[in-house]
Amino acid sequence: MPLLVVLVPGDLETRTGGYGYDRRIIAGLRGRGWSVDVQRLDDSFPWPTATARRHAARVLAAIPDGTTVLVDGLALGSLPEEVAREAARLEIVALVHHPLAAETGLDPHVAAELEDSERLALAAVRFVVTTSPATAAALAGYGVESDRVAVVEPGTDPAPLARGSQRTSPTLPDALCPEPSAISHQPLESHQPSAISHQPCEVSLLCVATLIPRKGHDLLFRALASIPHRNWRLICAGSTERDPATVERLRAQLEADGIDDRVELVGDLDAARLAVQYDRADVFVLPTLHEGYGMAVAEALARGLPVVSTATGAIKELVGIHDDGGHANTGGVPSQPDRPANTGSARLQPGRPAGVVVPPGDLNALTAALSRVLGDARLREQLAEGAQQARDNLPTWDDAVAAMERVLERVARP
Repeated sequence: MPLLVVLVPGDLETRTGGYGYDRRIIAGLRGRGWSVDVQRLDDSFPWPTATARRHAARVLAAIPDGTTVLVDGLALGSLPEEVAREAARLEIVALVHHPLAAETGLDPHVAAELEDSERLALAAVRFVVTTSPATAAALAGYGVESDRVAVVEPGTDPAPLARGSQRTSPTLPDALCPEPSAISHQPLESHQPSAISHQPCEVSLLCVATLIPRKGHDLLFRALASIPHRNWRLICAGSTERDPATVERLRAQLEADGIDDRVELVGDLDAARLAVQYDRADVFVLPTLHEGYGMAVAEALARGLPVVSTATGAIKELVGIHDDGGHANTGGVPSQPDRPANTGSARLQPGRPAGVVVPPGDLNALTAALSRVLGDARLREQLAEGAQQARDNLPTWDDAVAAMERVLERVARP
């Protein structure tokens, strides 16, 4: 039975995409016969206390020689000396969801220190796993050679198609909304806003993201507040406890912009309650400034939801915006550089786009995209058709686990 030790900072049950990825990979490897020993590190990472670093050093030192060790990047990047000390006797694999210095809102000096620390830690490990080609490309700037990195994209669970607000809300009968076919027949590639830019029914928007600066909620609220038609309501699902100061600023922003009656911050939801919100949604929005992959976007596509998001992580590819020609709604995003080998990627096929993607942090582009999607039911229908095509091409968790297993077998000592 192959042995793997996994080092994870904090509670493995934390409801974020990164921890969710770790849980599914661990469970999947165990299902394939691996003995997986999960060692919990302190939750102060990526800014560990001295006590936390000493504990991590003891955990690493206690692992038997020759063992394969998978270290979550949230901790690894802050442990360069500890990792280097044990690297000769252990097969250490870094799991990097996104570079630590890419977190939004960091003081430049702090970001530089994190980048230097992570660069040293990555230089010491045997191999690196990332969750998207974009992250792998970013790590080239950290000195990670292409033959020392593999992409293992997250899987996505199958899910029923979302029924949408008009079928799940008894207060908004279908008769209040015009049929999409009565609004516009223009192809998406040459789409212009239709003459009917405001429907009497409300469009239910859903954003699933922890309320931290990197997720871009402030941009989303500013964009929505500036759109003349108010035919929308927004549900924001995600922890409001990780960064209370940001949440306080966002609540004040909602009130100042006069949209606090249209936006609900529902907090961290378990799987069942989150599924209800997905089912009620008409459009999924994620104005994130940086993602390693974009798991929430994949989950929305699994439900056939049209997406408005940003070109970061794997989001552009997930929604069907390709670099080999692409579509008119890419927001002018440049092509990505050559990618390293992808051992577990989405089976992307050409087809109708499933969303509108804009450059991260571009308020004007985000506002225009939301205005288009909110103002035209036919466009939403076209994007939903694209989402229903995309859902069939999403990688599964079996794909992801098999890809991770291949990486671990590659680095394991005989």
